[in-house]
Amino acid sequence: MLKPHNNRKKSWYKDWSESIIWAVVMALVIRSLLIQAFKIPSGSMEDTLLVGDFLMVNKFIYGTKIPFTDILILKGLRQPEPGDIVVFKYPLDGRDFIKRCVAVEGDTVQVIGGDLYVNGKRPSEPYAVHKAWEGSQNRETIEDIWKPDYQKAWEERKFVQLGWMRDNFGPVVVPPGNIFAMGDNRDNSLDSRFWGPLPKNLLRGRALFIYWSWDSENGQPFWMFWKNIRFQRLGDLIK
Repeated sequence: MLKPHNNRKKSWYKDWSESIIWAVVMALVIRSLLIQAFKIPSGSMEDTLLVGDFLMVNKFIYGTKIPFTDILILKGLRQPEPGDIVVFKYPLDGRDFIKRCVAVEGDTVQVIGGDLYVNGKRPSEPYAVHKAWEGSQNRETIEDIWKPDYQKAWEERKFVQLGWMRDNFGPVVVPPGNIFAMGDNRDNSLDSRFWGPLPKNLLRGRALFIYWSWDSENGQPFWMFWKNIRFQRLGDLIK
């Protein structure tokens, strides 16, 4: 009489375990191939994205990769375009970064007095902000230092520590297989001006929408935690 009961009990544990395993597998597949959560860690994308914003990222739009590698297995829906906000592996150490694509391969990029020029023209950038009190070093000094091998030095990522080049940069041509990425907060962004072109094979995906936003700096006591939630940002599509 007890054997059927024990079998039913074992069957229940087996079904439960299999359900958990499949749920974990599906979660890993979705995260690796389809969508991924991402938290904004710094102010480089202000005022479009704020510190404490949590985003969903479309991982298949630029192509599907073998999980935990940069090997492309399926072609994406399209190539990155100027205006896309992209999540990618930082070329120097592999951390996840987020910036806006402002130019693609073959484009000539230049920054003069803090203003971006692509192929000699000022693009419409209503999202770009400047918050620094002072400009950076004058253009003539920069040109004198780097003029002989400017493009090569940029592609070799030799400007990464040269923050004084912020407002006066280029011109450079974005090499094949790369894009040029910048933060919307142009005065406080470690981006392609400094660490060079961004290889497209390092792209993780395109930011979709804000699913959570938490302001940890507003000084509210713990028991009033709801005042830290930026309710007006929840569900916002990212443009």
